[in-house]
Amino acid sequence: MSRAPDKSYVPEGIVPGEPTWDVTRLFPAQGSWTEQDYLDLNTNQLVEFSHGFVEFLPMPTIFHQRILKFLFNALQAFVTAQNLGEVLFMGVRVRLWEGKYREPDVVFLRAEHAGRVTDDYWEGADLVMEVVSGNDDDRRRDLKKKREEYALAGIPEYWIVDPELDQITVLTLEGPTYSVHGEFKRGEQATSKLLPGFAVDVTSALAAGQRNDGGSPR
Repeated sequence: MSRAPDKSYVPEGIVPGEPTWDVTRLFPAQGSWTEQDYLDLNTNQLVEFSHGFVEFLPMPTIFHQRILKFLFNALQAFVTAQNLGEVLFMGVRVRLWEGKYREPDVVFLRAEHAGRVTDDYWEGADLVMEVVSGNDDDRRRDLKKKREEYALAGIPEYWIVDPELDQITVLTLEGPTYSVHGEFKRGEQATSKLLPGFAVDVTSALAAGQRNDGGSPR
């Protein structure tokens, strides 16, 4: 009769409960990552890349995901009906410039720019959307840092969906910076300058994050 394995066994030199520090040796040190190192990283974690450094982003809440789903479905339906291009969602790596990648919540690329799509990433985008989280660092990243970066990358339109302010801000590129096309509140339709005719009901978009019982999982 075989004996059950001894589950109390701990290898010499290992302290139960400590992080598996040796795993970190499989990856470059911060500041030493290459673009290929980043692209080879296989994880279900949201990770962005900036000039040798990787940044692990917090996983989105259910509230965030529901709003994202609403936005994606709305844009996908509009783009598909007119065969305008491709819409994808969170997890798509967008190369802003050499050494800089972001993973926007929703991304759109015109059909005529299909040559900018690779198996690993998109080379820029024509429209991006971000749903702002409540964390101060996340708000600063979406409202300020990404606004600067997406403009520098030449992305024509940037939608910022801000549940805290009950608002959708649509930014359009004018020269090297964005100008405000509109700051749309509940009861209004957020419209696109890039895609004439495309609009999102702000109330419906924000309400999409609520639970069926009317509560919020935030």
